[in-house]
Amino acid sequence: MRRRLFLTLMAGAALFLAQPSAGQTVKKTGATITGTVLGADGKPVPGASVTCETSSGLKPRAVHTDAKGHFFITGLKQESYDLRASSNGAYSDWERNIPMRRDQTKEITLQLLNGNTALSGIQPAKKKN
Repeated sequence: MRRRLFLTLMAGAALFLAQPSAGQTVKKTGATITGTVLGADGKPVPGASVTCETSSGLKPRAVHTDAKGHFFITGLKQESYDLRASSNGAYSDWERNIPMRRDQTKEITLQLLNGNTALSGIQPAKKKN
């Protein structure tokens, strides 16, 4: 009986010690895309939104840049991704088909274009006489 209690207490202590404390960070597994969002003027853009989705269009995610315009997208699966940044009505071009392998890290720079490029290439309708 004592031996069983001792083994139970030891197993519980081992589980407790194996848990990360509040100050520790748990390493995320998977691929990581990191980078910087630049404005049209070439300066980093804090608070920009970066959209990340699989190249097949599934599972979109969004993160925001930090005070220095940097972003981090972690825990990605092994597949290809598309990225686009936006801030205050300005968008970057899509960076398409970024292939990621497990535990790989890639750095990407996204530059915002002047104005809203979502409508670029659309001609205004002609008036009928």
